[in-house]
Amino acid sequence: MRRATILSISGPVLRARCDDAFAMGEALRVGPRGLLGEVVRLVDDLLVAQVYEDTTGLKPGDALEGSGAPLSVRLGPALLGGVFDGLLRPLAGVLTGVDSPFITPGVRRPAGRRFAFAPLAAPGSVLAPGAPFGSVAGTRPQLCLVPPDAGGEVLDIAPAGEYADDAPVCRLRDATGATRELAMGHDWPVRRARPVACRLPADAPLLTGQRVLDALFPVALGGKAAIPGGFGTGKTVLLEALVKSCSADVIVYLGCGERGNEMAGALEEITALTDAKTGRPMAERTVIVANTSNMPVAAREASIYCAVTIAEFFRDQGLDVALMADSTSRWAEALREVSGRLGELPGEGGYPAYLGSRLAEFYERGGRARTLGGAIGSVTLLGSVSPQAGDFSEPVTSHTMRYVRSFWALDARRAQARFYPAIHPLQSYSEDAQAVAGWWGTVFAGLAGAAVAEDGNEWEVLRRRVLTLLDEEARLERMARIVGKDALQPRQRLTLLCAEVVGEAFLRQSALSPNDRFCGPERQALMLRMLGRFLDLADATVARGATPEAIAALPVLRPLQRMGEDIAEGEREAFAALEAVMAAQFAGLLAAGETAVEEPKGGGGHASAA
Repeated sequence: MRRATILSISGPVLRARCDDAFAMGEALRVGPRGLLGEVVRLVDDLLVAQVYEDTTGLKPGDALEGSGAPLSVRLGPALLGGVFDGLLRPLAGVLTGVDSPFITPGVRRPAGRRFAFAPLAAPGSVLAPGAPFGSVAGTRPQLCLVPPDAGGEVLDIAPAGEYADDAPVCRLRDATGATRELAMGHDWPVRRARPVACRLPADAPLLTGQRVLDALFPVALGGKAAIPGGFGTGKTVLLEALVKSCSADVIVYLGCGERGNEMAGALEEITALTDAKTGRPMAERTVIVANTSNMPVAAREASIYCAVTIAEFFRDQGLDVALMADSTSRWAEALREVSGRLGELPGEGGYPAYLGSRLAEFYERGGRARTLGGAIGSVTLLGSVSPQAGDFSEPVTSHTMRYVRSFWALDARRAQARFYPAIHPLQSYSEDAQAVAGWWGTVFAGLAGAAVAEDGNEWEVLRRRVLTLLDEEARLERMARIVGKDALQPRQRLTLLCAEVVGEAFLRQSALSPNDRFCGPERQALMLRMLGRFLDLADATVARGATPEAIAALPVLRPLQRMGEDIAEGEREAFAALEAVMAAQFAGLLAAGETAVEEPKGGGGHASAA
């Protein structure tokens, strides 16, 4: 056992003199309580380590021991449906003290849980690294995988039955003749990405159920998205909404340095939810890593690597996984504090110079891939960012923008106006839009009606039209503040009216409405078509002499703005009926205008009034 003696301690950072050789990144047991640490620097016989637990009580002269292995976590069937701390220790009755609600400090493994195992291989068969050798029955069946660094001929395998997840159930012999026992779960270093056979291009979106995201700023399966926003803009609320409604098979929710009351609220809500797709409890397809702000700062770094390692493990089972990290800014703050205690030269904003590379390493672990076992899975990374005072030019946000493809900017003014989700449509963007355009084209093709234009699929045309309208609205609002809205031309006033209708009908979404809290792709397509039809009718009506004010007075505008709340999933006929009413009222407005123009010819004294 490698040993060292502590020389000095500064918060989560300690320095020790080595009695034996240690390795960079090696996991440590520190002090008499066996606290979890990791080697971060080696100079001659001196060792520098960061400790992921509270170092209160440690003193110079205390011993630490090396594990001989890098910082790793246990991956297996016990993860799904669990709630863990930042070091992947269960938060429910396994490691907690009998008379205390707190986790007992130190490195220790929970007792093995028993699962129903069914073999998928036979003695004599050859298993490649990452191949499944068994399955675990349960509310959500899972695969037992050969670790990526193992493989070989099956010497024997346990028959179907119930076993502890840490008990050997399979024995392999590799090409060198060495044997290795496999359990239902295995260890994997958190800082090393799990290998894949090949990366695959993205061709379908991760559906979130939020119209402004899916239809205007989509993120692909295996994509990366950032959700920046100042205090009170709804980052945590939006992420919790995505947990409830996104189309991923498995959700890993990481609370990294967030307030304890927010995490408690999220835990309470998620455990009480029912999955709309399966009718089972939502918790059965989630893994929650709760690393709150009152936990040791250094543990935030461990928590974010633990979470992405869990996501890769489920990806290797051929599943689509969404990792929601709230927030990466708290992780960056932990890096800054540890870097300062290490005496490193600070970079921009006091953050370490390697902040960008650490963010890149994290986001590069997302993607869609063919696994070593031959299945296709994905890891979609959604990370919230908490820039101080909502300043998107600060280092964490600016570095994050370099590595993500979807940027969902939350706006404080919209949030204060109770506009949910408070996504700013002109500060947000999506580089995945082109990749998923074919998928959306298929959705529109499945609806009745011809395409809007021949120069692109219907979704691309409508998306471009809506974003152009919103951009024009911003320009005209600046002009109206100077000259007044009444001084604008009719076409300009119509643009402002149409943008308001689009904002209320499509961009705003009520989380309190049973119909509107989730919006599927077909309903989004129907709503976009409806708005496109409204824009066409409004343009044609104003071109024939009607005023924007007359259009604003049409009774159909109210049900048009409320169609998300009034029309439920699958009610195509309701959209058709609303479109018929809208067309009839626009036709009536034109007929009334033409009558008013013709009336003065025989009306004598009414000509001036007309």
